[in-house]
Amino acid sequence: MTDELSGAFAGLLDEVRAVEQRLLGADPPLDEADLLDGYRWALSLLRVSSEAYVWGDSDKPILVDVIGPYLKWGGDNSDAFYQLAPIDPSRSYRVTGNRGDAVFLSMTVYGGPDDGRYSDRIIDTINDRDLGCDADGNFEFVISADEHAGHRLKLEPDAVFILTRDYLTEPGVQRRVQWKIEALDDTPRRPDSRADLSRRMRAARTWIHEQAAMAPVRLPANVLQEPYPVPSRTVGWAAGDAAYSMGAYELEPGQALVIEGTSPECVFWNLCLWNPFLHTYDYTRERVTINGTQVSYRADGSWQVVISETDPGHPNWVSTAGRSKGLIWLRWFLPEVTPDPLNCRVVDIAELAS
Repeated sequence: MTDELSGAFAGLLDEVRAVEQRLLGADPPLDEADLLDGYRWALSLLRVSSEAYVWGDSDKPILVDVIGPYLKWGGDNSDAFYQLAPIDPSRSYRVTGNRGDAVFLSMTVYGGPDDGRYSDRIIDTINDRDLGCDADGNFEFVISADEHAGHRLKLEPDAVFILTRDYLTEPGVQRRVQWKIEALDDTPRRPDSRADLSRRMRAARTWIHEQAAMAPVRLPANVLQEPYPVPSRTVGWAAGDAAYSMGAYELEPGQALVIEGTSPECVFWNLCLWNPFLHTYDYTRERVTINGTQVSYRADGSWQVVISETDPGHPNWVSTAGRSKGLIWLRWFLPEVTPDPLNCRVVDIAELAS
């Protein structure tokens, strides 16, 4: 049967197939490891778009994980959990939870089109410094366009999604944040029709298309951009209370990239290695990211991180996981000032070992 629903479903699958063509047609061609990651990336995009647009329900939102060791896209890292839910700007919601062992947690409201195009601005952000968690780590606030007593996360007419960020210094052993959201007014029966599901599938297709159009990312090798704070007008789901720096490495066998710098006072910072699709290498097997509590500092507070395939015996070694080239991403949450520029230099591993 050919109808609107069937066409929307076919279009969604066609968009996933189009990701494959982008992978196979990359110029220059992708390295084998990146190509394999690209196929996994395509399936991650399908999964997240389905959670956000096909299943997501702004009348009765459920915060779902959209990043994990086996769910990588859009700038993930090993130290954080992210959850996402759609919202209706005409409604109000109560959020309750417990911070667990997180050194930083936040929820951000994003505004923009609601048809699958990426959000284009940050409406409001609330973090644990605003919430005043009680002695047991519990918190509560309201998401609404209306004024409310207590803590509030503001909505505006184009609000479309909320995204949580929970950062832990040792996420494998520490307790993650617990979030719960509920509508403050009546939740009607979920509308279910071919037209509504078709609309949702078209939005999921648009989101995959926009994500895929941003990759593969290639940057000048062995340099890092000057750190910058995130503006309120931004493409995507960036954090409004962080500073970022991005760059790339490209190394010959036996070489290492040494990054040197200082970090301002902040609640959390880390460095991640990414493939061209902005997702981390496999951090369940080796250290391909490092955070500020894991770094060994010099006496003056500065630090040096070494990126290479083999371990040169440096305490701040980050493995390339066998990739001769890739992306580098640093982030600082709630920095007192924007970080100073970082220095990069390529050296022989033998020089470091000596």
